[in-house]
Amino acid sequence: MKTALITLGVLLASTVVHAEGLPDRIKTADKVVVANQPNYPPMEYKDPATNTLMGVDIDLGVALAKQLGTTVEWADIGFEQMISSLETGRVDLIHSGMSDLPKRRDTLDFVDYMKSGAQFYTSAARKAEFKTPADFCGKTVGMSRRTSFPDETAKWSAANCEAKGLAAIKVVGTEGSADARAQLKQGRLDGAVQGSETLPYLMTLEKDTYAIVGEPITAVYQGIAFSKKDTALRDAYAGALKALMASGEYKEIFAKHGLEGTLLDGIYINGEAAK
Repeated sequence: MKTALITLGVLLASTVVHAEGLPDRIKTADKVVVANQPNYPPMEYKDPATNTLMGVDIDLGVALAKQLGTTVEWADIGFEQMISSLETGRVDLIHSGMSDLPKRRDTLDFVDYMKSGAQFYTSAARKAEFKTPADFCGKTVGMSRRTSFPDETAKWSAANCEAKGLAAIKVVGTEGSADARAQLKQGRLDGAVQGSETLPYLMTLEKDTYAIVGEPITAVYQGIAFSKKDTALRDAYAGALKALMASGEYKEIFAKHGLEGTLLDGIYINGEAAK
């Protein structure tokens, strides 16, 4: 890790990044192929009217590629297939609201770009019943099974419900966050869990539909994921992100989507500040 950080430190000494830092295959193709599934607003989604890709990850991905002197080809890939697509060379990296989790670092390197957390919420009609996260003890709570939220919620329940003699949260894995919201509105769930960065956006779309309960129960970085064999591309992206931070474009992108509170204060690789 120290060697990687020293190498990265040299790269980040300048905020000017050029295509020379990219692997030859990227320079030859004149594009970077990026795995993304546009079903996670405001991070990535399609405009219903134009089918145009939109969101924080899209804006940031395009800005990073431009900084590196190349372009982006977005590959719409299911979340479960993203890592295998990276390992087989179908894509060059993953930029799709992926959490930088320790268990993923065995096969991936992350350049972190924002902070997030698992957030409880319920329907607006039932907000008086759920004033704190502890009010979900013994209740049925849904969340996407494709995320880390089921494990995180079960751990939180063990420490904050069962350990205090309360009934455990009944964790329900859903087909996605939209499915969890649909079941919540149908009354099949008492509450749900989703990334804290997405709920304010959803609440502007569906006014008086949801109510956030308490503060996020976890703190996690989201990162751009690279193959561990692809350190050159990882370091090039880290340098490009530093350049966007220095120019102010990084902040502008997040402010555009109302997510200034998720900004990082520097470059983090696999959850650690780059030296």
